Amino acid sequence: MQVYDIWFRPLFAFFVIDIKSREVIYVGVKRAPTEQSTAQQLRNITPFGEGPDVIIRDRDSKFGTEFDRVAKGAGMEVVRTAVRAPLMNATCERYLGSVRRECLDHIIILGRRHLAHVLGIFSRDYFNQARPHQGIGQRVPVAVATEKFIAGTTIRSVPVLGGLHHDYRVAA
Repeated sequence: MQVYDIWFRPLFAFFVIDIKSREVIYVGVKRAPTEQSTAQQLRNITPFGEGPDVIIRDRDSKFGTEFDRVAKGAGMEVVRTAVRAPLMNATCERYLGSVRRECLDHIIILGRRHLAHVLGIFSRDYFNQARPHQGIGQRVPVAVATEKFIAGTTIRSVPVLGGLHHDYRVAA
């Protein structure tokens, strides 16, 4: 995903999503990604060969032979998206749209570290733990311990990203 900072310099976000649970597992940000840097990010998130069985990637040159070699070395099958087949990468496209509409359209990004921070909070605290997902039956990807609501119980609002979104929980 390409994003521009306040000085109109491009930033690129690299992310990994579990298709079954819709959980965002990893988000990384680079100023100018290369084939070597995307391969290194894949190495970082698959230590000791632990990782998904299949990885779906697009046909961008940033995901070249070295990326494929690292994935195969970690025991993953690499599937490249077909040309003109937008539904093949629907989970990724849905996440991109959600991040843009619900987060980046409302925040001015100052730089690489700021974008990494914002995407980390959005993905970890809101997208994974509070936002219901239509594709998985209005559940959240990472089930948090939820208290049962009883009539008369106080509800508290937990702001996410400085109040851009709120998560509502039973007050302790």
